[in-house]
Amino acid sequence: MPLTSPRRSALADQVIAQLRAQITSGEWPVGSRIPTEPELVEQLGVARNTVREAVRALAHNGLLDIRQGSGTYVLATSELAGVMHRRFADADPLHVAELRSALETKAAWLAAERRTEQDLKQIDALLDRRERAWASGDAEAFVEADATLHMAVVAASHNDVLEELYADLGGVVRQFLHGDVKGGLRPEAYVDHARLVEAIRAGNGERAAAEASTHPFSCRYADRSGDTRTAR
Repeated sequence: MPLTSPRRSALADQVIAQLRAQITSGEWPVGSRIPTEPELVEQLGVARNTVREAVRALAHNGLLDIRQGSGTYVLATSELAGVMHRRFADADPLHVAELRSALETKAAWLAAERRTEQDLKQIDALLDRRERAWASGDAEAFVEADATLHMAVVAASHNDVLEELYADLGGVVRQFLHGDVKGGLRPEAYVDHARLVEAIRAGNGERAAAEASTHPFSCRYADRSGDTRTAR
């Protein structure tokens, strides 16, 4: 329904809140292009200037990316995620992998201790989705499936703070995953996640952590001397 308000500033806040809700709910996933300005004007029943003000505010907060001549795209699902994306956009990929490893290793250990049967069903389904995405050769689908599986493992830790922090880092992780597979899905780059899932199922925190610690290092990085190495 159209939004109404006697004061423009309050109306802009309403539009910002509604657009943010569509982003955080997943209705507009990270990487997707949001409706055009005329479409938003029609959907919300507000003036073009109000829509423009709201979009610019969300872009300033790091949730949206305005690309001239292309449209406006979802960059992150929260303000903190947007800050992380901007802060780490040019970071050393190895450093991002090390941070991701630290978070996923602890999450895997906790997941092995705390996972529920519902968690295991979700993780099994996402592991199967990841395998099918790899078999299809669709790099975009694989990145999304891989990231979603890792998010499910973190969620199974039942540590809300860890889950939110990892979710906020998700955009940065996806960015580097896209870089890893931009040349296509190569057999030598495949990393089996079945052992991680089995360790979580068995309640073996030490083994789950050991498996998780190797996953972020499945691609090649340049070391300080300029040589390349593969850490697994």
